[in-house]
Amino acid sequence: MSETWTQHGKVRAREADGLLEIAVDGLTTQAKYYKPLIYEFFRKAWRGSRPAWGEYAVEIGMEYVGEPPWLDLDNLAKALLDAIKGYAFHDDAQVARLLVERRPGERERITILVRKLS
Repeated sequence: MSETWTQHGKVRAREADGLLEIAVDGLTTQAKYYKPLIYEFFRKAWRGSRPAWGEYAVEIGMEYVGEPPWLDLDNLAKALLDAIKGYAFHDDAQVARLLVERRPGERERITILVRKLS
């Protein structure tokens, strides 16, 4: 994995070996907050690969400190997939495998890993 992150505000991303990694610092209970934040990052700062056709695997991790936030993971997944659509892939119907999990972490953040399936 390349250590070169592209950052804009609370969002950063990097890619290497067919893996796109996106990290968003901080958590909120409003899933809809993430879509414009990530969309803005891709529109203004991202100069990485363009979307492709084919099937993708996406892993979404919500890391929290203390008590887990009251946030429906299905709503979070939908907002994040909508936000990266057009940048990681053309349409979220291309996602053939989706893992969404909440886990304790060292800091509050959302991580998204996107990999094209062969």
